[in-house]
Parts: sequence; structure tokens; C-alpha cells
Amino acid sequence: MNINKHTLVSDIVADNYKTAAVFKNHNIDFCCNGNRTITEVSAEKELDWEKLLSEILMTVTDTSHREDYQNWELDFMTDYIYQNHHTYVEKQIPEIQLYLNKICKVHGEKHPELLEIQTLFNESAGDLTKHMKKEELILFPFIKKIAKAKKEQTELAKPPFGSIENPINMMHHEHDDEGERFRKIAALSNNYTPPNDACNSYKVAFSLLKDFEEDLHKHIHLENNILFKRAIETEQTLNNK
Repeated sequence: MNINKHTLVSDIVADNYKTAAVFKNHNIDFCCNGNRTITEVSAEKELDWEKLLSEILMTVTDTSHREDYQNWELDFMTDYIYQNHHTYVEKQIPEIQLYLNKICKVHGEKHPELLEIQTLFNESAGDLTKHMKKEELILFPFIKKIAKAKKEQTELAKPPFGSIENPINMMHHEHDDEGERFRKIAALSNNYTPPNDACNSYKVAFSLLKDFEEDLHKHIHLENNILFKRAIETEQTLNNK
């Protein structure tokens, strides 16, 4: 991939996920708001775009441990996202809620921001659970039908929602909501930095929240910037035959 100052952040990370670390280090959103160029995000963050581009190029020259997501089959990617990200979210939600309940009771009076974090996370837990079910029951099965029609060179039956772009637009909107919630959680928690009087449960809670956000970033990136884009393109190709 030829990367220059006009290349979109989302395309860079889609081509090589290792570059996500560069954007994370500069607090640049690559998953929900990745549709911006190197020069645009540099200006927003008051960075030298040439230095940012240099960091990215140094990262992409290291080809070790690179997952080639772009060449995965659509049906395989839906299974990968479910098995590695949906199941992770389902498993982590009750554990994080348990720790947040505990530290809010013990430290909530002295650290009222914990109560805000708890409210935001509980809202996220409820919305994410419903969001993933919509993907698992409606969107992912149709993406698998697209993949099957492509492989077998058969006609793609029109879904009741018209085009796959319609549910995908809804998923994009919900992804944006989660991205905004976790930006607030990160700010309230001082980027998941426990205060000096934090007990072990406090530290564990913040560590789990940080891991959850990092997984969510990759989860949303894989869907927004790779799976959804390719599903739309493949559906259009099949319908234009």
C-alpha cells in the first residue's frame, strides 16, 4: 500500500493493524472516525504530519505477526469477529460490572467520577448486547449469504431490508455511540490511571476497562473498515451482474 499524507487513517489500519498502535499513542481515533487523512488528523492533534507519516512507515516495514484481514473471506471474518470479540464482550461485561459495583460502594463518595463511569459502562453493556444480537441474527447471516453467492456464482436474493447498506448504517451509528461513551470513560478515569489511594480492586477494574476499550476499538475497526466495506462492495458487484 502506498501511504502518503492524503491516505485515510482507516485504510492504513485496515491494510496493517499494527499501525493502530501509532494512532493510539497520539489519541487518534482510527475505528469510528478513521475517514480522515494523515494531514487532517495531524492538524486536529497539532502534530507534524511528516513525523506521523514517518512513524507509520517505520511500522509497516516490520511485516512480522501481521494478520492479512483484507484477504479473509467474508464468512470467515464474521465467525472470527463473533468468536474473538462478541464472546469476549459477553464474558467481560459481568466481571467488569462486579468490580465497578464493589469500588463504587467503597470509593464512590471520595471519587464520584466512579459513579459516572459505572453508569456509562452499564449503558454500554446494555446497548452492546442488543447491538451484537442484531449483527448475529440479521447482519452476519446475510453477509454469509453474500459470501456464498460470490463463491458459487449464484444470484443473491434481495433481503427484506433492501440493501446491506441499511443495517450497516445503523451499526455505524451505534459504533459511534460506543466510541463516544468510552472517550468519556477514559477521560473520567484519567486514561485508566488509578489514584494513589486505589485498592487492588480499583486497579483491576481500571485495567479491565482499558482492555475492554482496546478490544472494542479493534472490534469496531474490523467491522467498519474491513468487513462492512467489503460486504457492501461485494453485494453491489453481485447485483450489477
